[in-house]
Amino acid sequence: MRGSDFAELKAFAAVVERASFARAAEHLGLSASALSQTIRQLESRLGTRLLNRTTRSVAPTATGAQLYGRIAPLFQDMADAVNEASAMAGQARGTLRINTLGMAVWQVVGPRLGRFHSAHPQVTLDIVVDNGLSDVVAGRFDAGIRVGGKLEKDMIAVRLTPDVKMVAVASPDYLERRGTPRAPSDLHEHACINWRLQDDGSAYRWEFEKKGKRIDVAVEGPLVTNHSDTGVAAAVQGLGIAYAFDRERVDALLAEGQLVQVLADWSVTRPGLFLYHPSRRHVPAALRAFIDCMLDKDA
Repeated sequence: MRGSDFAELKAFAAVVERASFARAAEHLGLSASALSQTIRQLESRLGTRLLNRTTRSVAPTATGAQLYGRIAPLFQDMADAVNEASAMAGQARGTLRINTLGMAVWQVVGPRLGRFHSAHPQVTLDIVVDNGLSDVVAGRFDAGIRVGGKLEKDMIAVRLTPDVKMVAVASPDYLERRGTPRAPSDLHEHACINWRLQDDGSAYRWEFEKKGKRIDVAVEGPLVTNHSDTGVAAAVQGLGIAYAFDRERVDALLAEGQLVQVLADWSVTRPGLFLYHPSRRHVPAALRAFIDCMLDKDA
């Protein structure tokens, strides 16, 4: 295979993985026009269209999907081989792709970015914030960060944070206007800020437990969101009661008096955050270093 052939296939794989010419071009260090020319050359050489392009999206054709399915594992094998060689020399280098929840960026990843870069300047972090629970293997990510109950099968899991108690909160103004619920069933008489589940699009049924009795409640209100910051902000502004698990931010707002906890004796415990990665014989040095940093083992 000529060097240009390899470059064309690598460019094609980058576009498929990122579903965007702009993001793929940035990743490859090319201009968008140069990347488009490379893809045209590949399609011309193969005599078939590989990508369907519109002004807003890009996706592989049936032929393109088949080609990507064959070459993606080969690229991964080559990356693993390079990482293994680096690991033997104790060097962390290359690009490390992490797929993570937004709350994990705030709680764990963000505060440690500077320290990681200082210790491993030859590693480029490619961090994708994704609350949609994407398949990290299909997306060719090195690792993902999820709550414990959302781990994918056949993965190595590393706990990053302890389990947390869910907390129902509302602003003092809202409780003064609408009263305080004493039991989960009272929520039917209140405005509640709903969670939209990413995997199937349904609204989350609020879970509660007390003295071994576990119930769940379908709530209604003026707002549905899949973003924790939005829900908490709405509660602070008096739109209704929110059910939150991002305790670091919520606890600060409780301490400041901007929020008040309700139904405290009904709170349930949810799994904490875990980093997970595909099971491999040799974990890349960059990933090992990243995990150590997230666990503060390098501090």
